[in-house]
Amino acid sequence: MPPVTPSIPGFAHHRIPVTTDGVTLHTAVGGTGTPVVLLHGFPQTHLMWRHVAPRLAAGHTVICPDLRGYGASDKPTDPDEATYSKRTMAADVVALVKALGHDRFALVGHDRGALVAIRAGLDHPEAVTHLASLDVLPTLDMWDVLHGTSAAVGFHLYLMAQPPGLAEQLIGASPDAFFGHFLDIWTRDPVAVPPDVRAAYLAASRAAVPSIVADYRASAGIDVTHDLADREAGNRLRMPVTVLQQDWGSALGFDAAALWSAWADDLRHSTVSCGHFMAEEAPDEITEAIRELLRRPFE
Repeated sequence: MPPVTPSIPGFAHHRIPVTTDGVTLHTAVGGTGTPVVLLHGFPQTHLMWRHVAPRLAAGHTVICPDLRGYGASDKPTDPDEATYSKRTMAADVVALVKALGHDRFALVGHDRGALVAIRAGLDHPEAVTHLASLDVLPTLDMWDVLHGTSAAVGFHLYLMAQPPGLAEQLIGASPDAFFGHFLDIWTRDPVAVPPDVRAAYLAASRAAVPSIVADYRASAGIDVTHDLADREAGNRLRMPVTVLQQDWGSALGFDAAALWSAWADDLRHSTVSCGHFMAEEAPDEITEAIRELLRRPFE
């Protein structure tokens, strides 16, 4: 028998068009109630929510898409830098949820998905009622805090920021070693990503090298332009915001909560003791943090 592909227990899978030119997102949906959207990070897929999503589904409709360019979702090859801007990816999420019958929703993002969530909160405040960000800084701040030898921790950001060609060739030559490197060094719990899930992440990433690079390249270009425009205009996140991060501030010498305060009116910021893949390492803690966020009032 072929190996069983890991999945989120009790969730149904759909392919949902999100653009007029036919881009579709692979999405796992489960539960009933007010909608909560969970966006995955790098180098993962919606599967990273396999522990958290069923817990939340006891009281909510939980929507777990693969972002454009990742997993089983479409991977447009248009060379326009806007194709993988966080603005475009955020619009995908809003269209996805609307196609499922909801106008407003809570949004939780990890890593790359958190950058999409932040952009959705800035661009679509009428749609996003609550926002949680797991283990990132907003794009502008991310680039600002990386300097000197401490920037070595983000070597992949600089690699994938290069003009098209080089990064795709280098990563494509040994994708399992590249993506597996992050799965190994970013977790403090070696059993948090079991072999079958690791294999699923590597297979998905192996098939998505150009689009993953394009996503990161956008964060060194057009995403910065969009964030600068928001900062200059005083555009902020008006909904309740929860931020959970590793203590990168102490490690790299910055005040993460202060940086986040410049973007969010109603902010609760805290650090965690687990590694980067916190939804897989500490699902009970993450689930409770999301539930606490959802209890905060917002009009």
